[in-house]
Amino acid sequence: MTITLSAEDKSTLRTAAFGAVTLMSFAGIAGSAHKVATDGSLALASATGTVGHVLAEKKKDFKLEAKSSAALADQVLPALTASVALLKAQDAAEADNFRTTVLVAVEAATRAHKGAPSPTMAEMTRKITEALDAA
Repeated sequence: MTITLSAEDKSTLRTAAFGAVTLMSFAGIAGSAHKVATDGSLALASATGTVGHVLAEKKKDFKLEAKSSAALADQVLPALTASVALLKAQDAAEADNFRTTVLVAVEAATRAHKGAPSPTMAEMTRKITEALDAA
């Protein structure tokens, strides 16, 4: 099935995926926020399918409002839900691919943290998963 995504749709997907990794880096600040962001971003770079192509475009067509975790979450969590919904409307398999891609990136980001995930990282993972499942 061919998926047609507008420039705005692609921007929403990038905001959601890269924003989820950025949220995890905020949550992992007690450890190495840079390592969390790097590992999560590397996981996004391994994405395949339509999602992989959109993320690989590396367009600067989105700006993450990263002044605080709250401001970032207000932007990213709805983008996660919207991304799954817009993909699901065209191809359920690609919606699943997006969801899996983001969760793998979140898991990679979490593993960058030494030891068990901190309570803040576990809670951010829960919020991201909840947003992905809300569509």
